[in-house]
Amino acid sequence: MPPDQQPNSPEPVVAVVVAAGSGSRLGAALPKALVELEGVALIRRSVEALREAGVADIVVTIPVGFLPLFEAALQGLSVTFVPGGATRQDSVRAGLAALTAPDDAVVLVHDAARALVPAAVVRAVADAVLAGADAVIPVVPVIDSIRRVEGEDSHIVDRSPLRAVQTPQGARLATLRTAHDRIAEEGVQVTDDAAVCEHLGMHVVLVNGHRDSLKITEPVDLILASALLRERTP
Repeated sequence: MPPDQQPNSPEPVVAVVVAAGSGSRLGAALPKALVELEGVALIRRSVEALREAGVADIVVTIPVGFLPLFEAALQGLSVTFVPGGATRQDSVRAGLAALTAPDDAVVLVHDAARALVPAAVVRAVADAVLAGADAVIPVVPVIDSIRRVEGEDSHIVDRSPLRAVQTPQGARLATLRTAHDRIAEEGVQVTDDAAVCEHLGMHVVLVNGHRDSLKITEPVDLILASALLRERTP
């Protein structure tokens, strides 16, 4: 891999790819990560995007009973598979435990459903952690009008300070393991890894995300992602 496509440090960068979700909202009989986008499974596109950005070791959390299908989808790519948990944070915690990197390694947690994440976004997150940030997330401005619903009333919300959060999200491996262990002990439920770190009082740094890194959740998202992918093809 060319040096200019690796994070700007000799320190290892590793990742957990969360792929244990169902494909129910996509109308798929398979787990969402195995759904194909232009003939390639979402999980393969996500892993390849991380590899392109210079990520060394990758753990993939998968639903129980689907190992052969995931092995086939990622044939030729070196990854470690672990069973996912009942919730996303359970899956992330299992993935973190399976990593064999040093405690000070940079770890990225990525959703397999964000299959078109640009390598530049991955590198920006890793580089910010390497530069000393406690936790890092990629974000994009909220472009829709937002209203807050309160009973039968609703009120417009100023969207100018709002940001939509994407993945991968990054931190040091020991830091994120400790944070996930703590919230598991306390029974706290969170929606992403930045919230896990914030619960322990850590500061979260924002970097620029990208519109291509949409989360593929519903059939319309596959249509949009296919269009974006075709635009990338020379």
